[in-house]
Amino acid sequence: MSLKKFPIWLFNRYYGRLILVFVLNTLTAIISLFAFVMIEPFIKLLFRGNLDGLSPISSFVVSLLSKIFSFDSLKGSFIVLIGGAILLFFFKNVFHYLSQSTMAYIKSHLTYTFRQKMYNKVLGLPLCFFNKEKRGDFISRAVSDAQEIEYTILTAVYQFLTDPITLFCYLFFLFYIDYQLTLWSLLLFPIAFLLIGVLSHSLRKDSKTAKQRLGKLTSFVEESMIGYKVVSMFTQHKYLYDRYDKLNHQFHDKQRTIYRKSYLASPLSEFLGVAVVMVVLVIGGTLVLSQRSSLSAELFITYIAIFSQIINPIKNISSSFAEYKRGQAALGRIYNFLIVEEEIDENENITVKPKFEESLSFEKVSFAYSDAPDFLVLRDISFNIKKGQTIAFVGESGSGKTTISNLIMRFFDPILGFVKLDNQDCRNFGKSDYRSLFALVSQEVVLFHDTFRNNITLGQKVSDEELVRATQSAGIYDFIMSFSEGFNHYIGEMGIDISGGQRQKISIARAILRNVPIFILDEATSAMDTDSERFMQSSIGNLLKDRTKIVISHRLSTIAEADKIYVLQNGEIVEYGTHDELLSKQGYYYKLLTIQE
Repeated sequence: MSLKKFPIWLFNRYYGRLILVFVLNTLTAIISLFAFVMIEPFIKLLFRGNLDGLSPISSFVVSLLSKIFSFDSLKGSFIVLIGGAILLFFFKNVFHYLSQSTMAYIKSHLTYTFRQKMYNKVLGLPLCFFNKEKRGDFISRAVSDAQEIEYTILTAVYQFLTDPITLFCYLFFLFYIDYQLTLWSLLLFPIAFLLIGVLSHSLRKDSKTAKQRLGKLTSFVEESMIGYKVVSMFTQHKYLYDRYDKLNHQFHDKQRTIYRKSYLASPLSEFLGVAVVMVVLVIGGTLVLSQRSSLSAELFITYIAIFSQIINPIKNISSSFAEYKRGQAALGRIYNFLIVEEEIDENENITVKPKFEESLSFEKVSFAYSDAPDFLVLRDISFNIKKGQTIAFVGESGSGKTTISNLIMRFFDPILGFVKLDNQDCRNFGKSDYRSLFALVSQEVVLFHDTFRNNITLGQKVSDEELVRATQSAGIYDFIMSFSEGFNHYIGEMGIDISGGQRQKISIARAILRNVPIFILDEATSAMDTDSERFMQSSIGNLLKDRTKIVISHRLSTIAEADKIYVLQNGEIVEYGTHDELLSKQGYYYKLLTIQE
């Protein structure tokens, strides 16, 4: 799907409402035209005292009114014409309001849909995407760019559904009155479109640059807030302020240029439109006064009044092109985000739901991240985890332990080899169904600005008894109850007002509530003190006695009871066995343990 076709895709579900907008705008334009037609009979009555010699269109309108109202007296005729004009303008504005109301729904709902699609896309993106892209840039796209589309492209679409209709109706009537004068008058309008076209192209380039700068600015603000503690410790406030000032100034300069160019489109087109009206007045007035035209003075005044009304539609159309070009930069950024391919393919025809009954295994698995495809993080990894076993992976930082856990949970797929569940390739299962077999307790605990209850349950429907039991097992219950609101106490953003150990206990309570067959403990107790760690190991051991546990840890003392330990070095398994077996070999595991002790 190309970007040129993308705006059409936007409106697939709104065709019915868009047709309604078109119909309402057509009625508005026709009724408005009839209202202006009333000028000719009004002037004839005012200056000649009769309605003789009216143009065919004016005669048609008067004949319609004469079927309802009487034109017998001069005073009564004035009242009928004025009342008819008022009535026509009333219905014109009613239809115009209905048109705007219908379009308002489309604009607001489409902006809402954009944000929903973007957020849904985020939830399905691979982990490596967030290592390469800035979160602030995504926030800018989801909030600022989506709003920009509402203000620019959708407003332009409404103008395209409104002003061309009005312009067509008015021009049709002007050609009907005097096509030669109308042709001469319209010769200057292409100049306006040419100038606005040049302006629009420049505006689109500037808007794209401005959006990129806004994304950098938003990312920098987010990073500053997250790293405020470090900044304060190193007293680098001025350094950050100067960097922010530079980014803000760059965005300010570009935004100011955009405003200037955007504001220039409307007055430029209006000036050229007024110039054309003046030309029409000169040419048409000369023809009427010299009696070289079939136009009567009354009809020429009507002609000028209607001709003056095409200035706004032309001005709006030219301005809409400028706004559309400006909005295309925002549209392009959102579109490029929405078409990001997920690195993990999902087979939509999968119907089999996974069940963990026997084993989970790696068969000659090799893996490299997409941003460094030539560097293998894992090389020819093979192992087998039987149901109910506790398996540990140890090694220095960067040896590939966490990558193994990510492959097990299918956050990535291997480039070579297979990850199998009960001897079936895990790619044969739906991602959501497959991941429902796992619970993860990580050293990087993510907490939301929400209550303890919602942070622990994460949308699961659990009873109070289950919640209490899980938090007691995780050793966090007494801490939660120390707050007056208990489980309903709101945690600060990212859990910044809670210690690292308490955050990990909340993560453990989450995993306990999940009640799944496989638990992955990735440095699950790294932020705890020694006593808390021992309590947690004992508690987890009792709770998950019959569950399969995959433990990743730097502290080798915590995995001594594992059924099997795999030792990793530079992405390869260099040793495996029980704690005692590995010690007796006095190899790499023995070396790591000796260093730690």
